[in-house]
Amino acid sequence: MRSITLVAVVAPLCLLAADLQTAEKSITPSGLMKHIKVLASDEYEGRAPASHGEDLTVKYLTDQFKSMGLKPGNPNGTYVQDVPMWGIRSVPSATLSVKGKPIPITWKQDFVAWTIKPEPEVKVSNTDIVFVGYGVVAPEYGWDDYKGVDVKGKTIVMLVNDPAVPDPNDPSKLDEKMFRGKAMTYYGRWTYKYEIASEKGAAAAIIVHETGPAGYPFEVVINSNSAENFDIVRADRNRGRVPVQAWMTFDKAKELFSAAGQNLDALKKAAVRKDFRPVTLAGAKASFALKNTVREVRSKNVVAKLEGSDPKLRNEYVIYTAHWDHLGKDPGLKGDQIYNGALDNASGTAALLEIANAFTKVTPAPKRSILFLSVTAEEKGLIGAKYYAENPLYPLNKTLADINMDGINQWGKTRDITIVGYGNSTLDDIVNEIAAREGRKPFGDPEPEKGHFYRSDHFEFAKQGVPAIDPGAGIDFIGKPSGWGKKKREEYVANDYHKPSDQIKPDWDFSGAVQDLDMLMEVGYRVAQSDKLPEWKAGTEFRAKRESMLKAK
Repeated sequence: MRSITLVAVVAPLCLLAADLQTAEKSITPSGLMKHIKVLASDEYEGRAPASHGEDLTVKYLTDQFKSMGLKPGNPNGTYVQDVPMWGIRSVPSATLSVKGKPIPITWKQDFVAWTIKPEPEVKVSNTDIVFVGYGVVAPEYGWDDYKGVDVKGKTIVMLVNDPAVPDPNDPSKLDEKMFRGKAMTYYGRWTYKYEIASEKGAAAAIIVHETGPAGYPFEVVINSNSAENFDIVRADRNRGRVPVQAWMTFDKAKELFSAAGQNLDALKKAAVRKDFRPVTLAGAKASFALKNTVREVRSKNVVAKLEGSDPKLRNEYVIYTAHWDHLGKDPGLKGDQIYNGALDNASGTAALLEIANAFTKVTPAPKRSILFLSVTAEEKGLIGAKYYAENPLYPLNKTLADINMDGINQWGKTRDITIVGYGNSTLDDIVNEIAAREGRKPFGDPEPEKGHFYRSDHFEFAKQGVPAIDPGAGIDFIGKPSGWGKKKREEYVANDYHKPSDQIKPDWDFSGAVQDLDMLMEVGYRVAQSDKLPEWKAGTEFRAKRESMLKAK
């Protein structure tokens, strides 16, 4: 058992290996580009799980780790961890009506729907429709959107993101005491909304899409959910999960509500109050029929290990993660059908490989072992990371930190660096010290309302108590005017995110990415060397889980 104290996890510069900086020099723009060109090539077909693209990707990663001299990361002597998953491709139809009058609704235009039940057909017939506000039950905020109303066997409709509670002293702002104000909490994530719908016994759960609160246009929802979806194979075959998961455009939802004599805009305003109660849409009925192609597959997490040099500490671990998957190929698209995923996340996978190779050049090796984990099915709900976190190859109470890479800086050097979830753990103290030395400034997510902390693989480690950080590109670019970096981020989301156009661009400049990766390598090295363990800071929701885990060690 280790005592828990709030201390900075830092190490004096004298503790750094003499050749750490030399090792970092092996991380290069050309090295990153070399890997991205392979992983984001048309040959790899968008790297969908359980596809030919996965086979090529897993082989490439395994061959790279072997060529570096890294050991197999799985104790069974292989470089892979099997991830048993259901692959379910749903073709849905839906009917909406109010008092017998049909409301036309078109798949991939007005709605998307799928299921994680591994059944050939899933039907939801003639169900009542209930609007449940934001669909949130948050006791710590005194919030319950259901108010005891029985929604079992019904179709529920809910708004995206957290309740946007206005500040009572300044209605133009959000109340910082409720759902962290502008920043999204887990209650705002689509995964939570389907989880609570399952708990309540709903037959179908529809999230109403809005680009601002969601953080991406409806096209992203279509592209992400209208192909094959995946979930971890569980003994109960997901019997307890809501049968139909869906999104609907705001305009179509507004049309439905209006036909039922309700004003969606007015109900949206009412839903930001604690006294909101569910509203049944009078005379409204919803039916869904999903024809599913189901297969059981074994996708792969790829993992390599650099064994620590200290006989006593080598059984403790620092993990670097990056997801290798993307959205695959859609034969139904006109024109380009391949989601190459160059930035998301061929770039993060390339970064993982470059850092792994650099660590092999550190002599002696760090005291603790370093794991390089490239996970599957992040795009389908963080499935590979979830599976590892629930079935770890090495005990999580001996796993000191997870450093995640989901996209890298492709536009040049910055005066800053983004740390999603900044301020949550003492890992940030290391970042602060390195950044100060380099004349850079770390800061939190510039778009906290989009809930990035809950949208990548580090979150599954955090949920299990492991201190985790998710670094991203800064926005203050050297030699560029104020606001340029923010504009580039917005352009990427609007034009390339989860679209076939996420490909290598001629203006990419990885000099800033190398700067960031040097920092991340040093963060991991210091954790591997330090006498102090990383910790969640006071008030962080993951702290209690970590303390309990370490007491049981």
